[in-house]
Amino acid sequence: MKFNFLSTWVMTLLRLSRKLWLRVSLFALLAVLAAAVSILLEDQIPTALKDRFTTESVMPILSILASGMLAVSTFSLNVMVTAHNAAAQQTTPRVHRILLADTTTHTALAVFIGAFVYALSSIILIKSNVYPEGSSVLVLGFTVAVVVLVLLALLRWIHHLSDLGSMDATLEATEAAARACLIRARRLPSLGGVVMTQETAIPAQASSLTAPASGYVQFIDMPGISERLKSDQTRVYLYARPGDYLVEGQIIGHATGVKDGETGAIARRLTIGTHRTFEQDASYGLLVLSETASRALSPGINDPGTAIAVICRQEKLLLEWAHADPKKTKPLFPRILLPDTARHAMIENAFAGTARDGADQIEVALRLLDALGRIADAPDTDLAEAARDMSTRALEYADAALPLDRERRRLRDATGGISFLP
Repeated sequence: MKFNFLSTWVMTLLRLSRKLWLRVSLFALLAVLAAAVSILLEDQIPTALKDRFTTESVMPILSILASGMLAVSTFSLNVMVTAHNAAAQQTTPRVHRILLADTTTHTALAVFIGAFVYALSSIILIKSNVYPEGSSVLVLGFTVAVVVLVLLALLRWIHHLSDLGSMDATLEATEAAARACLIRARRLPSLGGVVMTQETAIPAQASSLTAPASGYVQFIDMPGISERLKSDQTRVYLYARPGDYLVEGQIIGHATGVKDGETGAIARRLTIGTHRTFEQDASYGLLVLSETASRALSPGINDPGTAIAVICRQEKLLLEWAHADPKKTKPLFPRILLPDTARHAMIENAFAGTARDGADQIEVALRLLDALGRIADAPDTDLAEAARDMSTRALEYADAALPLDRERRRLRDATGGISFLP
């Protein structure tokens, strides 16, 4: 099926692939398998090589590798934790989950710990006389390969450390996560279902769908719901979207033409958790960036430059979203109706905090109104209307907060060419 990334099992695999322990475990498993292969291929080794490379020539290398990789792994883990904590303090705690998915960090730590496990397991096997005589040639060959991997990982890790935890790298990672989700939402409105509007009529005999648990909607398994809608008369009307907070028992939609007991199974196709995620929640990345700007504008930090940088990134993201064309195909799931991404929610999540917290700083207010003015010219009319409403609110905030009359006049002069401002 097209767009099968919308299914729960694919989402689970993607989440699992971002776990640090998984990659480390795989490298460690490969290290143990490499040691076992040395036993199986012992008979294929020429006698001359067996006489040249003995156990005594391999043991010192394995000992150095084991002790060195243990120290490097411990140090790298400490650096990662310190950098992530620093980034969370500079930006927002929500960015921690983005940094945890960093594949460069995962790969480096996996290589270091895998090399340690390989060296340690080889030493144990040699000391236990499990290796047959002459297998030290293969052990040495594998050891050289492991050392090369370690050197490459060290070089990449050193380069990565120059940016790890920095404000620029953290904003870049957050912007990338937000962009991927926004473009997916733009390319596939309503997650592949039929767009439900306020004019959509719901049959009076429709059965209610209730939330199976309390928490944020993280994921909606559209293929899973569609599989339960067997006949042409069945329809599911969902009100909840990814990012909405639900309370157990709350009505989240209606269904028609389904059998008794099917409503609960349909509701369970919504993954509900304790925090918002990026898989389908188009506005979440904008909110995380906005929280970073608000943190930068707090009196304790007082960093308007970061707030302006965040506004620039948000403007770019929203304009990219507005100019990306939705798919001109029929809905993938014509029996499921779901609201599309709310434009006013996107603008609210992106700029409401900055408009409030940066109102007393003329440079922030000017940059914000400039960005909103460009978004107000975007081809998506609903997004443009939401930007105009936010511009009016931002100007009102600034009028009330700016201490000097000349700054208020400067703001009025800068926005005088925008017709929707008073």
